[in-house]
Formats: sequence, structure tokens, C-alpha cells
Amino acid sequence: MRKLIYLMIAMSQLVTNAAAQHEHHQIQKDTTHHADSIHHTAAGHNHGDSTVMPPMSHAFSLNLPMNRNGSGTGWLPDASPMYGYMLHSKKWMYMIHGNIFVRYNNQDITNEGTRGDTKVDAPNWLMAMGQRRVGKKGLFHFNTMFSIDPLFGGEGYPLLFQTGETHQGKPLVDRQHPHNLFSELSLSYAHSFTKDADAFIYVAYPGEPALGPVAFMHRPSSLNNLDSPLGHHWQDATHITFGVTTLGFRYKIFKIDGSVFTGREPGEARYGFDKPRFDSYAYRLTVNPLRSVSAQVSRAFIKSPEAIEPDEDVVRTTASIIHALPLTGENRSLNSTFVWGYNDSGENHQENSYTFESNLQLDRLALYTRFEQVEKSAGELLLETFDEHDLFNIKAFTLGFNYTVLRQWNTNLAAGVQGTVYSADRSLDPIYGNNPKSLEIYLRISPALMNIR
Repeated sequence: MRKLIYLMIAMSQLVTNAAAQHEHHQIQKDTTHHADSIHHTAAGHNHGDSTVMPPMSHAFSLNLPMNRNGSGTGWLPDASPMYGYMLHSKKWMYMIHGNIFVRYNNQDITNEGTRGDTKVDAPNWLMAMGQRRVGKKGLFHFNTMFSIDPLFGGEGYPLLFQTGETHQGKPLVDRQHPHNLFSELSLSYAHSFTKDADAFIYVAYPGEPALGPVAFMHRPSSLNNLDSPLGHHWQDATHITFGVTTLGFRYKIFKIDGSVFTGREPGEARYGFDKPRFDSYAYRLTVNPLRSVSAQVSRAFIKSPEAIEPDEDVVRTTASIIHALPLTGENRSLNSTFVWGYNDSGENHQENSYTFESNLQLDRLALYTRFEQVEKSAGELLLETFDEHDLFNIKAFTLGFNYTVLRQWNTNLAAGVQGTVYSADRSLDPIYGNNPKSLEIYLRISPALMNIR
């Protein structure tokens, strides 16, 4: 870890020396041409509940707005809202973003099944990033992401029908695994050839390969939802990968990127670093035809993702559409996402997953929903009384809302509640109950809307 920190500092200093003579003037000159495409309010006016900042370019392009930043090298629509804190120095621009929930979580409130559980915990993550110009055409960027989820136990939090990864050598079932303390440490360099064409390289340990949509915790459509999608390991579970190198190229509205990365999912030592293997690869095509739309298709060949099934490889295919609709007024928008993910692990082991989610933000009030359908096998769910290849269609419908009760120092404190109704084959009723239901009550601490002129 110490060597990694020294490397990041050394690279940052090298970039600083290379661009010291003309950095500040060039930022002001070259960012004005895309300022109109960024969600904005009247220049220089502070509404008291959001911070007005000058434009900051996209992490991998001097010619795109910052609002397109997603997770890893993924894209959001240009019309997406941004929540965070921005800091400026003469040569650098920094942004901090995060989410902390303090909640009571009861999976199976009617106690009809045997798989439900109750827990008080605090799902969380914090992201800090920075970037600066390198000459007239170059852009250096670093990104970090952290989570103290492991403090609340290596078994994660209760979530009916969720599967993936292990705890104490056993599969996690009906629980969402905790995210790692170090969820991303990445460096990148982007080069602008023309206004329409850029190329970039992204190196991370850990980080996210070119696979799937923007990870669920970074999508505006799911920022208020506490839970990971049930299709997480069919759609975007590779957002924490110990060893990633990605090359990408953008031409106008299109981007193609490809990665070599470590296929094995993070181990149980959530505070440390896993061995980089670089034994898997992925490729992705993304298009943003409108300011309000971003769509992608991607595929990956993942070597031995699960430690307990080391001989099983997965071919994962995904497609998604993300939509952002700004509404009239301050901090008002409708953001939605549809994701399809498909895992193919060979004979008798092919499963689909579908997720649709939407968030209506009306300043202090947020209303959100998520509908999911996932195919999971009896083996995946550890249903010993069934054949391990039997497939079950699992459905889940979530509805929630929260209200910002306090807004101070560009930070929101919201109180909220969400509930989920699950549906599965009736043969699972003795185990899960008939249409099990969950209830979650929480406080959410997060940055307020960040306005950019």
C-alpha cells in the first residue's frame, strides 16, 4: 500500500512539472466550448443548497462535460445531475462524492420463511478524484474509492435471494457481501486528437473493467436505494477488480473500450489487496446519441470468478440504457436505467437478469422504485432439496421515498423508508414464505446538488 501511494504521488508530481508553465490559462481557454452542454444555473448565483462551480471536463476527455463521468470508464448521459464537493487549486481540480446510510433492515417482516434476517448497519462509500491538464492535449486523472462496509461484518447485510462471493469459506446466500475498504485506486491519461476524437488508458488496482453499465451505486437512478440489485453478479459486480488495464477510443458520440483484468472476485480479506492475475478480458461499445441517453453493450470472458468454484469460467454479456430528464426547478429530475445481464458458465448454467430502476427527485423529496427479474439456480441458492440445475425466476419490486430534513454546508440529511415484495416459484414457499416482504428505515447523508456554470 505504501509503495502504491508513493507511486501515485510521484506520477502526480511528474505531471505537475510537465505542465507547470501553461496549465491554468489552457484550462480556462479550452473548457468554454462545452460549457453550454452541462446542466447549469445562472452563472455566479448560489441558491444556498447547491454549489455553483466552473466547468470541469470529463475524466477521459477534454471535450466532454464532467456530467458524463460514471464509474470506471463508463458513461452517464450528459444531462445527469451531479452531487458532490468540488475544490480547485491553480493547476488541479478535485471532487469528492459519497453516500452513507444508517438503517434498520428487516428482510421477511412477516417471519413466514427461514431465510430472512434483521440488522442495523450503515452501507457507505466515499470517492475522491482529481485531474489536471498535461500540455495542450493531455489530461491526467486519478480516482479513489473507499468503503467501511467491512466494519459491519464480513457476512455483509441481509438481502433475500441475493448471492455471490463467500464468508468463512462458505457461499453468501440471502446476503449482500460488503464492499472492500479499497474499492478503487486508479490512474489514467487521456489525449485529445481533435474535438471529436480522444484516446485514453486507465490502470487500476483495484478498479473497474470495460464491462456493464455504470455501477449501481453511481447511477443517479439508484443513489437513494440502499440495496445492491439481485442481478449484481450478472451485471456490474466487476466494479471492484484487483488489477485492470483499459484502453479506449472515442469518436463523436461513440466510445469503444477494452480491458484485461483479474477475473477472480475480491477475497474475504476486505481490508487488503488480492493478487493481480490479468487472466480475463472484456470489450464494450457505448453511444450517447442525446444529452439525455447513454447506451452500452459489452461482453467479458471471466476466468474463475468464484473461489469456491475455481474451475468454472463465465462469459458475461450485458446491455443497458440510462436516461436522464432534467425537470424545471432546482434539483428536480427523473433518472431511469434498464439493464440486462446474462451469465453463461457452460451446460445447464445459463441465466438472465433484468433490472429497471427510476428515481424522481423533487428537490427535497425523492421517490424511487426498482423492478428485478433474475434466474437463479438451486445450486446458487443452496437449495439442497432440489436438483442443483433447477432454475427459479426471482422477482422483486421495491418502492421507497425519502425527504431531506436538513441541508447545511452543501450536505443533505434525509430520512426515508423503502419496502420490497419478492416473488418466486411456489415450491420455495416453505423456505422463503409466500411473497416475502422486507422493510428498511434509514437516514442518508450525502452531498447536495452541484451546479456548474
